[in-house]
Amino acid sequence: MSNETNKEDKENKENQELIVKFDVEGQEVKLTPKIVQEYIVGNDVPITRQEFKLFTELCKVRKLNPFLREAYLIKYNAGTPAQLVVGKDAILKRAVLNPKYDGMESGIIVQKEDGTVEERPGTFRLENESLVGGWARVHRKDWTHSIYSSVSFNEVAQKTGQGQLNFNWGTKGATMVEKVAKVRALRETFVEDLAGMYEAEEMQEPIEEEPTEPIIVQADESKEEKTVTMNEL
Repeated sequence: MSNETNKEDKENKENQELIVKFDVEGQEVKLTPKIVQEYIVGNDVPITRQEFKLFTELCKVRKLNPFLREAYLIKYNAGTPAQLVVGKDAILKRAVLNPKYDGMESGIIVQKEDGTVEERPGTFRLENESLVGGWARVHRKDWTHSIYSSVSFNEVAQKTGQGQLNFNWGTKGATMVEKVAKVRALRETFVEDLAGMYEAEEMQEPIEEEPTEPIIVQADESKEEKTVTMNEL
């Protein structure tokens, strides 16, 4: 057996023994590489020890419960790094609960038939108007100036491998582009709470719709697990 094979076997064994524990709103969350692989990633493309560490560190520091779909780890190919993505509701909730939050305005940017560009609240537009972007403005009670964000539709819209808009962006483009503008403005306004938290549309990685029920993980009591701190990973 080669040294490389021995190294991989050793790393796999160590990963199987790891368990990271932390509390989110009074509930204990336990994550192991196997749980993250099977229930969060949801496919057979293996995550690395480093990717597990980064994901669990994000969840622990930002108090995110991945079993409630507040955070995702997306990996489609072994040769590319995994994407750490936060659910949109988790970002909005974190901002709204900040005592310094003082409201938000948002909407879309359209180009009319005569070529003029208009920024308007909400997501309503006529069929003869072209959707070109989204915008958002967030206010803080302790700031004299609000944070404004605008995004180009063509820059952030997700497409299929054939170059066509995916289902959500093709059917709900106004809602999607406004959401991206909201998340960016919120993150800039509350960087102390939202730094490092990126929503799926920003990362160009689609995720499945959040289920109404949390994920239930059945613990395997037959295997001994090793509890570690984040610094030990």
